Amino acid sequence: MFVAPDPGLLRLRTGMRAVLGIALAVTVAELAGFSLTASITGGLAALLALFTVTDATVRGQAVTTLLLPLAGFPVLALATLLHDHTLLRDGAFLLVVLCGVYARRWGPRGHALGIFAFMNFFSTQFLHALPGQLPELYAAVAIALAAAGTVRFVLWPIERRTPPPAAPAPLPGKGLARITTRQAIQATAACAVALGIGQVLSEERWYWAVGTTWWIFVNTVSRGETLVRGFRRFLGTLLGIAVGMVVAIPLHGAPLPTALLVAVCVFGIFYTAPLSYSWMMLAVTVMAGLLYGLLGVLDPALLVLRLEETVVGAVCAALAVLLILPVTTHAINDAWIQRALRAVHAATAASERRLAGDETADPTPHVAELDLLLGRVRLSVAPLVHPLSPFRERKGRARRVLALLDECAAEVRGLASVAADPDASHDARLAAACWRVETAVERLTSPGGTRPAPAAEPEPAAHPAPAALGHVSGLERLLAALDEPLRTPPGSLLVRS
Repeated sequence: MFVAPDPGLLRLRTGMRAVLGIALAVTVAELAGFSLTASITGGLAALLALFTVTDATVRGQAVTTLLLPLAGFPVLALATLLHDHTLLRDGAFLLVVLCGVYARRWGPRGHALGIFAFMNFFSTQFLHALPGQLPELYAAVAIALAAAGTVRFVLWPIERRTPPPAAPAPLPGKGLARITTRQAIQATAACAVALGIGQVLSEERWYWAVGTTWWIFVNTVSRGETLVRGFRRFLGTLLGIAVGMVVAIPLHGAPLPTALLVAVCVFGIFYTAPLSYSWMMLAVTVMAGLLYGLLGVLDPALLVLRLEETVVGAVCAALAVLLILPVTTHAINDAWIQRALRAVHAATAASERRLAGDETADPTPHVAELDLLLGRVRLSVAPLVHPLSPFRERKGRARRVLALLDECAAEVRGLASVAADPDASHDARLAAACWRVETAVERLTSPGGTRPAPAAEPEPAAHPAPAALGHVSGLERLLAALDEPLRTPPGSLLVRS
């Protein structure tokens, strides 16, 4: 719960770089004589640039960073100009939500631009920015993005030495069958209700309900993922408020200790985000309390209101994914598991061709794709294996599927390693075994497909079987074992039955 491996100290380095980039942005803003509102706006812009830009290449990350002002500046102007026009402001905010979620169909770049646009509208509500401050806000954001870019691409280019993992291609679909379209409608409806209830709770701090709803929809696909994320956000916020009562309130906004603790929170956000949404939200909540202290408005009642608004946002998100164009966990699990199984077959076939003498065949890209898809399978199955999930049988089947898929991946990696050896031998039995793997995958992924036949034992031979045949035979056994948890009993809601 408290300790997790950090290969290559990547999370540690990313967290420290984030602190450096945001500190540089805020320092330059302060030296330029900007107001506290502008300095905080710049700091948040730097945080978003370092946190949300996740393109698969360094060049792509640089391009997305340069495009952030195109998404943020118009929204920043719109939010400040409509600050005192409630109905127009609310309508504009919901339009930003709709467009921001819809933009996710364009991959990591659309995702980052959508978040940046939303958060620029959100931050103006948080800071009560006014039209007269707009030039200063523009300058602060521009400086912040330049500072973040300098640290990320020049001073500490982590991604040049450790390329970021590529995201698997999104699940296809058209119209309302496309997940991003459904999510855009769900998020907009949920934010509209959250906005209305939030304003009943507080005419000044209503935006926390909308912000909660928005962020619950980030990086989720199915209703199960969204429900789990909502619970984790509530838990993290509750813990963060408890810490804020002890840490943030006694400071009374003292600049130096507040700045140091904000730096700790920034590090916590980046260090824990890949592992635990609850821990990340704890850090976010404490940071928000510290910023309220700097603004001179922090008190226990405000933190309690923050929790109430979080509950409103989480409930609105939950109702939206349950009632409005729901995307079932069952359907998403099915889609990602099928893609992982097809990647197993593709890597196996490429390895067999390579061993047969085809120099153009390369299983490496298929192995890399399989690793990415398995990560997505774990994410989609997470609601079923969550400790609070009441469905014990489904939880057991989901864990068995994950374990068997991990074993398949290990066999595929071993096979690819053998195929890369120029001295590896090809065996006539290997082609037959690979054909049986293809047949097993086809049966598991085809609608109404028959059960895979039991794995055949290799025919006895006068010489030992090559290592490649051992890996393929292992795949046969694992694919046969996957049949039971994937297909039975009916209504398992893990994958198609």
